[in-house]
Amino acid sequence: MLKDILLLHPVLISLVVLSIAFSLKLIVDKLAKYRAEKKEKDIRYIAHNIKHFINFVMVLLLLFVWSTEIQNFALSIAAFAVAIVLATREFIQCVIGFFYLVTTRPFRVGDWVQVGDYFGEIAETNWIKTTMHEIDMRTYQFSRKTIYIPNNKLITSPIKNLNFVKRFATHHFNIIRKESFNPYPIYQTLNDRARLYCEEFAEVASRYNAIIERKLDAKISGPTPEIHFGTTELGEFKASFTLFCPTDKALEIEHKLTECFMELWYNEAQKSPLES
Repeated sequence: MLKDILLLHPVLISLVVLSIAFSLKLIVDKLAKYRAEKKEKDIRYIAHNIKHFINFVMVLLLLFVWSTEIQNFALSIAAFAVAIVLATREFIQCVIGFFYLVTTRPFRVGDWVQVGDYFGEIAETNWIKTTMHEIDMRTYQFSRKTIYIPNNKLITSPIKNLNFVKRFATHHFNIIRKESFNPYPIYQTLNDRARLYCEEFAEVASRYNAIIERKLDAKISGPTPEIHFGTTELGEFKASFTLFCPTDKALEIEHKLTECFMELWYNEAQKSPLES
């Protein structure tokens, strides 16, 4: 019965509660004034305490009367807040990703990086996204494409800083031939030619290689060119080259060594019978 009355007439009951509270406070003021005039005793502090108690009881009663509406309102606010969070989840994650980049500083504008399967130079970073100019790591050239990566992806994706590759790169390439004969007579000549092509920057490469090793605290290949002969899974001949060279000269040296290898291979093939 009481619950039904509270549900049907909360405004009326609230007015009654407010009226009673206001009346009680008036009565307390009059009694305090009367006591002070008749008995010449200041009891204003007692009157203030009584009025504070009346206000406290009044607030409790109003909360009780409006409890259902307050609960429904709170649920509505909670549902609205959840909807807002769900709707802006990606945006919030991007902002969090921006703070992650600012605090950890895995790269700066101008660095070469790998994010997932994407390679590029960092062009800009803002609250929402990171902009990269895509780089073809086979040729070390810009592909003229722009990559926009949401900052939230940078939290879950591995980030590789390739800034050392921007100047010097450990360049790998293979040459595969179907013909099979002993290739080792050309090995020394090919190795000498590789050293010759890398001679002009050998001193700089040695210092740069030492800097990278100190930074990484690990031994890396270089700066001396390395050539290995082997076979593929199909049994075809494979020559593997590893060069530590300036990034802008990598393809030029690869072309020179490929030309040299083909010339030596052809001359050696003329001396030896070919086997299919």
